[in-house]
Amino acid sequence: MTTHVMQPAQTLHKKVQANKKVSLSKIMVLTDFSEVSDLALEYALALARRYDGRIYLTHVIMPDSYRLAEPGLAEMTYEKIRQAAEQSIADILISRKMSGVSHEVLIEEGTLWSTVERLVQEHEIDLVVTGTHGPGQFKKMILGSVAEEVFRQAGCAVLTVGPCTEAHAPHEVELNNILFATDFGPGAGRAAQYAFSLAQEHGARLTLLHVVEELRACTAEEERQFREMNIQRMKDFMPEDAENWCRVDFRVAFGAAAEEILEGARDTKADLIIMGAKTRKTFAGHAPLTIAYNVVAKANCPVLTVRA
Repeated sequence: MTTHVMQPAQTLHKKVQANKKVSLSKIMVLTDFSEVSDLALEYALALARRYDGRIYLTHVIMPDSYRLAEPGLAEMTYEKIRQAAEQSIADILISRKMSGVSHEVLIEEGTLWSTVERLVQEHEIDLVVTGTHGPGQFKKMILGSVAEEVFRQAGCAVLTVGPCTEAHAPHEVELNNILFATDFGPGAGRAAQYAFSLAQEHGARLTLLHVVEELRACTAEEERQFREMNIQRMKDFMPEDAENWCRVDFRVAFGAAAEEILEGARDTKADLIIMGAKTRKTFAGHAPLTIAYNVVAKANCPVLTVRA
């Protein structure tokens, strides 16, 4: 019989700073002109209106999309692809959905991540917003694997809008319920800063959730102690006066992490899920069974990931 051995809590993070606003003034939106990319743009615009931000509407033409053509047709194919992209951008601008929001258009050629990384640095981007198709919908550029490639490597926060996200974004973002899921990893403190800062900014209810995936042969008393230990670890994130400006709840769940996070989001009617994303240089974007990928692909609200 396997017995779970309880370990003493270790605090590897610092308390979050109160009254410290996260910057969301420069927002890059990656688009492949699909419906989910259009929805991601709507959420980005809602943020830009609230934070007086500037939108960088970005489309990356990847070499593989045209270099597989016959040598004599490759240049012609590239021109057609670029013209189609320019027309799609023009359609967005003509629709006037970006009216009143400061914006800039970026159409670039190159491999996706190296191009995004360069643009993030050049424009000092605070937030990247991207859509992701669900599993099996590998049709255009912003696939699930590509979205994961971005949030695994981006130095800034990444907001991912999946196919199950509420289909109508608000005109101006207003967060009432935020779920912060943490595994207490190296980047947990940074993700917690976003969670508490946004909760303070919006006066939102903030639920902190830790999921224990493996707990075998554990008595009821040991489970109670384990729950209390992890709640205390979550409380270690809190600024001392946090309860004066937002309601904070703590949850410890036992089971599969992605399922418990999604259930927690539904139960708390979360407008936003915040979670850390482990850095993955090798096979980034090629491991679609990770917890983060499953959450962003199935959540009914946007997911903000903050890289460790």
